Amino acid sequence: MTTTATENYRAARDQLLALRGEHARAVAEFSWPDLGDRFNWAHDWFDAYARDDQGTALWIAEADGSEARYTFAEVVRRSDQVARWLSSVGVGRGDRVVLMLGNQVQLWESMLAVMKLGAVIMPTTTALGPADLVDRIERGGAAHVVANAVDTPKFAGVPGDYTRIAVGDPVEGWLPYAAADEVDDAPVEHPGTAPGDPLLLYFTSGTTSRPKLVEHTQVSYPLGHLSTVYWLGLQPGDVHLNISSPGWAKHAWSCFFAPWITGATIYLYNYARFDAPALLDRIRSAGVTTFCAPPTVWRMLIQADLSGGPGALREVIAAGEPLNPEVISQVEK
Repeated sequence: MTTTATENYRAARDQLLALRGEHARAVAEFSWPDLGDRFNWAHDWFDAYARDDQGTALWIAEADGSEARYTFAEVVRRSDQVARWLSSVGVGRGDRVVLMLGNQVQLWESMLAVMKLGAVIMPTTTALGPADLVDRIERGGAAHVVANAVDTPKFAGVPGDYTRIAVGDPVEGWLPYAAADEVDDAPVEHPGTAPGDPLLLYFTSGTTSRPKLVEHTQVSYPLGHLSTVYWLGLQPGDVHLNISSPGWAKHAWSCFFAPWITGATIYLYNYARFDAPALLDRIRSAGVTTFCAPPTVWRMLIQADLSGGPGALREVIAAGEPLNPEVISQVEK
């Protein structure tokens, strides 16, 4: 369903797409859109354009050569299903939901599903152990947890009255995420969230002190990352690859919001051990057009054989820390 918020959001996005490469004009002419007093990115943006779109929304490739693709329409339908099932087991507007998943389709469909209910997403890296989880459940006020079956033992000693939902194999005491497969996939009702309502709760990395809890509203990421679309150089129909781990903010910026603001394909390559030649092969064979990675990845990539050329790459970005001039020079060659 198209709303005034949808139309204003689209106009702002399209303006930035048109001004790509004209930074001075973008700074002078762009203004943040008025989204009114009710906004929910999953309903007012994603569903509004994606419900009947048969283009590829998500493309997940594995190191063993297997892969899976999901259309925008499939993601809309599946997230409606998951949202209805989550609602049936008690997830409601304002509830805080830990999502502790890897680069797997359930992460994307559950992020949309939680959003559609007006609940609050707490992205959580699978690298956390029980002690960190105790802290996050307590300080974050989590009411529900969605985790892979393999990670459920980490919660055995984590106190709290929270719903436990397991993805994958059945786990005693945990509800099976697969039960959502049997639920109706009719569109979910808009939860009536206001722009200032909470959408995401992140914990900082805690590099120099105890991790801090940071709240983001219904617009700070969904609207704010129009700027990320601009700086990544994304265009509708692009195939975008971002090297980032779920649970951290960069993953939401470049593996969720920015590509789907644009209508681009999110491409994921899952590997157990980084292999620069294999990643370059994937970039070329998948026709990746936009690529973002931290400097550590770029430094390893330039050690590989680059004679195969850039493939379909049009935009490349380094993020996270300054990139060495010698790396930039090597990539330019």
